[in-house]
Amino acid sequence: MKIKRITAAAMAVCLSLVLALHASAAGTAPSLEDASQAVTALGIMSGDGSGNLNLSQKVTRAEFVTMVVKASPGGDGVGQAATSPYPDVPRGHWASGYVEAAVSRGLVSAFSDGTFRPDQEIKLAEAVSMVLSLLGYGPEDFSGAYPTGQLSMYHSLKLSSGVTAAGAASPLTRQDAVYLFYNLLSAKTKAGAPYIQSLGHSLDASGKPDVVSLVNGQMEGPVVAQRGWQSSLGFTPGKVYRNGSNAVLTNIQEYDVVYWNRSMNTVWAYGKKTTGTIQAIAPSGAEPSSVTVAGRTYQIETSSAAYALSDLGQYHLGDAVTLLLGRSGGVAAVAGVSVGAGNQVGVVVNVENTSYPDGSGGSYTAQTVTLLATDGQTYQYQSQGSYRKGSVVRVAAGQGDGVSLRGLGSASLSGQVSKDGAKLDKYSFAQGAEILDVSESRGAVIHPGRLAGLKLDSGKVRYYSLNPQGEIDMLILNDVTGDAYQYGVLTRFEEQGEGMSRYYTYEYDVGGVKYALPGSTTRFRLNGVGLRVLGDPADPDRLQSLTATKAGQIVGNQLIAGNQAYTLSDDVLVYEQRSGQYYLSSLARAENGDVTGWYDKAESEGGRVRVIIVK
Repeated sequence: MKIKRITAAAMAVCLSLVLALHASAAGTAPSLEDASQAVTALGIMSGDGSGNLNLSQKVTRAEFVTMVVKASPGGDGVGQAATSPYPDVPRGHWASGYVEAAVSRGLVSAFSDGTFRPDQEIKLAEAVSMVLSLLGYGPEDFSGAYPTGQLSMYHSLKLSSGVTAAGAASPLTRQDAVYLFYNLLSAKTKAGAPYIQSLGHSLDASGKPDVVSLVNGQMEGPVVAQRGWQSSLGFTPGKVYRNGSNAVLTNIQEYDVVYWNRSMNTVWAYGKKTTGTIQAIAPSGAEPSSVTVAGRTYQIETSSAAYALSDLGQYHLGDAVTLLLGRSGGVAAVAGVSVGAGNQVGVVVNVENTSYPDGSGGSYTAQTVTLLATDGQTYQYQSQGSYRKGSVVRVAAGQGDGVSLRGLGSASLSGQVSKDGAKLDKYSFAQGAEILDVSESRGAVIHPGRLAGLKLDSGKVRYYSLNPQGEIDMLILNDVTGDAYQYGVLTRFEEQGEGMSRYYTYEYDVGGVKYALPGSTTRFRLNGVGLRVLGDPADPDRLQSLTATKAGQIVGNQLIAGNQAYTLSDDVLVYEQRSGQYYLSSLARAENGDVTGWYDKAESEGGRVRVIIVK
């Protein structure tokens, strides 16, 4: 008896080692988020009314058979069974059609007593056998007693990655099923091709299912959110996103452009609009594929928008319109100018006369205002008003359904931004709030978190607006962060001549582009290598020195020099200095060694390390 106990214990240890080896061979488990998105995008699994996949729940035989059929080519077209396939699976059973389809395709069989047991928990060995059948393997491909051969192939094909069910008789959870089907997509069939190809999809360059392609392949829409638009969905979404942020259905606004994926139980809405005059339709009004409005050209992404902008449609060259932009930034729909009136706010960065086609083969000249809007893009509008550079204006509906610009008064807002960047004074930032920090005639779009802890006086806030919930949805700042400037290194400076004949030569590199100012009569006060450029780098208004840190090391997003920590700019420039020359490099090259940083101002004032020098 003692010998038998030792043998049993030894066998248990061996079994544990085998399972551990299999787990090791499977490698790192894929991301659960990626796996869930791929499996739900294909409709293999779906969540409850709230979009929750309930991953900890056990899976029944009926549920797993349904998943297997949905994971097979043409599996999304299964309906209710014509007759009762088994005594315990009547025709009216919710899974009767899938059970019937799985049996007819040879993916599963009933028990010897003629029952199917749909509510019994699925065991790992049963699930593996069905998945291997999808890959084209049959009984003749396995050696040894069932399920030894099946489980061996399950591991060798790396179907086990992320699956926690360990033994043949272990019940599967819904999370196990997610991983099993996700792994199936990249597994090779008996014929040698990735299984995902049989579903009409492909793997990405890394050999994983292309999740974006899968989601796009099952995407429906777009529709414009107007009265009754939700009837197009045919379901109540469990997840809603608006402009890339988490939202709820009531956050979707009229004239948003909406897409959805039924199997993912998810809706995506986009509220981006552009209002202006149609300046060009290309290649022609007969077959329009792009349209130019407010100085920007947009691809047309729907047939309805193409028709509206064609010579058969409602809108033509010279008409004022609002373009409703979809998820790719193309034109999803076209509406009257009043729909977008007040949507665009920005700072005037240029005023000049421009020539426009008159639609009859001729042209005319009009004053054109270039607007740097809160989304960071520039737009051009014809205007008869008097506007100066730096003016804050709003695009509005004019007389006769035209477009006009309205000057906006100075804002009256000051206060402290909370440490988490969620509030300015008493106002919270709305999800997707557009914040533009303007420096000279350049602007940088920033996230509220970039302002965390900063104190803004009234001179720093040019404009703000509140949404119906009383949250800041637009904010224009006056040179708060310095993120809109361009930065680089001074590579050469010479002073020549005397008295009134004195001149200066500057050479500098801005983001890898070299510039030179030979024989300049302007003396910029420079001391050191780090440089900030105001204006056009080829003909700058000013060149200003940055301040150097002590030598230090990069740790995460900071430069640690002595007892001081300096936060790096998100787009910090890294230069390697070799033999007196500067070569644009990468942050990875700066992470192992001593470096010198150059910053623009104190971090408490919004400053960041803009340039790093590696020697």
